[in-house]
Amino acid sequence: MATVDSAVGVHNIPGSLRALSSLSHIDYVDVFTLRTDAGTTPERWARAMFGDVPSIAEQLIWRGLLGLRLSRGWSPETVAGWKIAERGEDWIRLETASWFLTGNLLVQATEGRVSLGTFLRYDRRLGHCVWPVLSAVHRRLTPGLLRDAASNVRGV
Repeated sequence: MATVDSAVGVHNIPGSLRALSSLSHIDYVDVFTLRTDAGTTPERWARAMFGDVPSIAEQLIWRGLLGLRLSRGWSPETVAGWKIAERGEDWIRLETASWFLTGNLLVQATEGRVSLGTFLRYDRRLGHCVWPVLSAVHRRLTPGLLRDAASNVRGV
């Protein structure tokens, strides 16, 4: 099983990666990186991770628990309901918000690795209460998400 490296906390994430976030203030950040020989574009990686539209489980977490405003249906402008906000040669940034937090998902694909970064800003006190509990589950599930995406990209 492929090893997934992780870093959690604003001070543990390289400044070059933090600079790709659109958030002026970051309250939570983590980055998970998988070494892989499966190479493709950052957008294809993002779609391999999350799909074109949110799954039932993603809707439960993202819409239900976090109240995130997601687009409905497939669009070339979104990945799983998250707006494609910006992209570079080796990265793509997805954005959305709820009434109590704002989030970025950053997928970076460089030679021999893919990374998924989650950046959050708590816009209301509720964000400070809800996300720390959910983040433990998020950090447990993300390595499997990356491994599954690598299998999808390889067509396995």
